[in-house]
Amino acid sequence: MTHVERRNLGLPYISDDEVFEEQKIARRLTQELNTADRADFDKIREIIKKLLGKSENAFINPPFYCDYGSHIEVGKNFFANYNCTIIDVAKVTIGDNCQMAPNVSVYTAGHPIHPDVRNTLYEYGIEVEIGDNVWIGGNTTICPGVHIGSNTVIGAGSVVTKDIPDWVVAAGNPCRVIRKITEADKKYYFRDREFDEETWEDVRKIGGF
Repeated sequence: MTHVERRNLGLPYISDDEVFEEQKIARRLTQELNTADRADFDKIREIIKKLLGKSENAFINPPFYCDYGSHIEVGKNFFANYNCTIIDVAKVTIGDNCQMAPNVSVYTAGHPIHPDVRNTLYEYGIEVEIGDNVWIGGNTTICPGVHIGSNTVIGAGSVVTKDIPDWVVAAGNPCRVIRKITEADKKYYFRDREFDEETWEDVRKIGGF
């Protein structure tokens, strides 16, 4: 097998010339994205569409970094804020209506622990999955192989090393579940601050509940 084939099967591989040739596509597109007029939203959306493997109404605030782009599939209305990094050696699948705060990093790549093996330049990629309606707080790092459930919030500064279930608030290093998200959370926009009546009516109208 070639090293590209090995990488795509989730097997250990070496980043050889064929691998680097594939990465050139994303490097050119991310350079175009990161040097585009930040006020030209249509141009930014156009580049994002070319860069990502699958997207619908996605928007990313530059700068943004990835290895391939084609290994990233995002659902409807994906948003990533400034300085997002997705090392997409393996597939990264993100559901609908997901939001990432600034400085979020998603890593699928890894290297063997033992230095003798690591120095052979063999590496690997393990896929990452994020469900629908997930909010990832700023400066969060998501490690290889992690699955994050739908309707979950990951607190700022978290290091996510293990799977996180649906409908929870999780945070910390290592990231752990803090509590469940319930219907009672609907009326609050920040900690114990409730929506005012005018805004709450608008929220209900937009949300359809």
